[in-house]
Amino acid sequence: MKLSVVFKSLRSYPALRVVTGPLQSRAFQPDFIPRDPKSKPVRHKYPAFYDPYGPRPPPSDKIIRLAEQIAALSPEERNVIGPTLRDRLRHPKIQPVLVEGMDLGPQGGSGVGSSKAEEKKVEKTAFDVKLEKFDAAAKIKVIKEVRAFTNLGLKEAKDLVEKVPVLIKQGITKEEANDIIEKIKAVGGVAVME
Repeated sequence: MKLSVVFKSLRSYPALRVVTGPLQSRAFQPDFIPRDPKSKPVRHKYPAFYDPYGPRPPPSDKIIRLAEQIAALSPEERNVIGPTLRDRLRHPKIQPVLVEGMDLGPQGGSGVGSSKAEEKKVEKTAFDVKLEKFDAAAKIKVIKEVRAFTNLGLKEAKDLVEKVPVLIKQGITKEEANDIIEKIKAVGGVAVME
């Protein structure tokens, strides 16, 4: 009796009888079709370019007239169309990508001459003051003056002054640097701005 029940269950589920590999049965892979081992891979024909939106309909008459009007404009007027549309449609302004320090190869980027011109346009805003030398008789006055604008103690200011030439102030404005140079010159020292 038990044997007949097992036999009937196997006949009612023919997919369970076919095993395609170790522990794989067709019951777990209902769409499995065994591949012919001698068959070659299928080569699909791809389009020359991929268009994710598919074929587009031809432009309307209104668009064609607009394109003809734009083509008839002078180059100066055409240059104004982009910014005007961006403002009218409230699109954000696209920031230019900086390529300083990047090697763009022989065909990319601007020439060497234009990059040097840009460097000349950039104005220096932070300056350093360097103590070059001082009179031996004015050493104490120079130490007091260095202490006044560096917030150093007496020993630190003395050690700093004795290491001439040395930077005594860094990253200051041009006016501050000129003021410090004048004060040091007044007490008998020589300082320069870098």
